[in-house]
Amino acid sequence: MQVDPRGQRVAAGITALVLVAVLVTGSGVLLAAQAVVFAVGALVGLRYSPYGILFQALIRPRIGPPGELEAAAPPRFAQGVGLAFAVAGVTGYALGADWLGIGATAFALGAAFLNATFGFCLGCEMFLLIRRVIPINRSDREVPV
Repeated sequence: MQVDPRGQRVAAGITALVLVAVLVTGSGVLLAAQAVVFAVGALVGLRYSPYGILFQALIRPRIGPPGELEAAAPPRFAQGVGLAFAVAGVTGYALGADWLGIGATAFALGAAFLNATFGFCLGCEMFLLIRRVIPINRSDREVPV
C-alpha cells in the first residue's frame, strides 16, 4: 500500500494542533480522542483515519495528485508510536499524574511538529531503523559468503 506523503504532513499538523490544545487545557478526554485517531491509523489503516479522510475529501482534490508516493508501513508504525504516547498520557491524566500526561503529550507533539513542519517522520525513521536491525524476512538478511 502506498500513501500520499502530503496527507501525512497535513495529519501531523492537525495532530500537533490537537496536542497543543491538550497541553493548554490539560484535557485527558481530548487526548483520548487523539488516541482513537492514532489507533484507527495504526490498526485499521491510514486511509480510514479521520485526518486521512479529511485530506482526501477536502485538500487533495484542490492540490492534485502527488509527485510520488511512499510506503504505508512506516507511517502506520508512527501512528502506533503516537498511540503508545497518547495512551500513556491519558493514563497519567486519569490517575492524577499530570506530569505523565504532560510529558507523554509533549513527546507526541514534538514528533508531530517535526513531521508537519519539516517532513521528518520520527516514527517512520524508527520503523526503518528497526527493519535494518531486525529484518522481517529471512531473505532480508545478508547471506555469509
